[in-house]
Amino acid sequence: MKHIFLKTVKKPVSFSGVGLHSGVNSKVNILPGNEDNGIVFKRIDLSNNNLIEANFKNVSSTTLSTTLQNKHGVRVSTVEHLLAALYIAGIGSAIIEINSEEVPIMDGSAKNFLEVFRKTELKQLNKKVEYLKVLETIELTEGNRLIKISPKDSFEVDFELKYKNKIIGNQRNLINFNSDNLKAVEESRTFCLYDDIQKIKKMGLAKGGNLENAVVVNEEKVINKNGLRNDKEFVNHKILDLAGDFLLSGFRILGKVYCHQGGHQLSNLFLHKLIKSKSKYKILKFDENIVKESQTSKTHFKLAANA
Repeated sequence: MKHIFLKTVKKPVSFSGVGLHSGVNSKVNILPGNEDNGIVFKRIDLSNNNLIEANFKNVSSTTLSTTLQNKHGVRVSTVEHLLAALYIAGIGSAIIEINSEEVPIMDGSAKNFLEVFRKTELKQLNKKVEYLKVLETIELTEGNRLIKISPKDSFEVDFELKYKNKIIGNQRNLINFNSDNLKAVEESRTFCLYDDIQKIKKMGLAKGGNLENAVVVNEEKVINKNGLRNDKEFVNHKILDLAGDFLLSGFRILGKVYCHQGGHQLSNLFLHKLIKSKSKYKILKFDENIVKESQTSKTHFKLAANA
């Protein structure tokens, strides 16, 4: 589905729960945005300098989650699942009030957020959605990790994950966010190895983690009582994370992403390279009449520059 006009929630919606890493209970209120603000977090537990723009330039940490920070040092962390839900729901403008430093982990996926968004009436704004359309392949390699994007008239993610753990193993999946059923991606939860839990806790993280909000794997099995939600849940969660992190570009991206052994850090490094590669993409907007014509034909979607 191609979005023409920017959308926001018509009325405020709320979520509450525990932060995966902080262990702190928090509440999130998502308020209607306007044509100009995009996605902005607002720390309502603070009275000053409390606005944080959801932008890749504001990423201050990618250790086991994505953290945003403004120039005053005010932070909000674990934003990726909520951002992925906003992307999938087509919400491009919102003020996100939060009364702590970390977005609630909910069930470890985007499922709970999207269940609410799909029951919420959206408001169409007067501004058109901006698309970044890739014209030439852009690639970034970091050690054994690779991410690249190639021209395509939709947003597609081909993700390859390799773990020595035999339960996770080697997984690969290809998801087109414009045409595929996204249920398996939306419901896929964050995961970790049982042997890594104490290491993570020694880092001061995962204070709110439990089997209700994360998949835990040992050498022999998935420890969670009901097992996995789908047979590619591990790689599907990585695809979900990538979609959330890519929303920080400020655009809806049109291109085919291939990612090998990626994560939050690689995605952020790649967005910096992508946005700097100005000769290899165009910023476009859909023309309503062209979209309607394309939807009834077998031809590719056409775009109108700055329409």
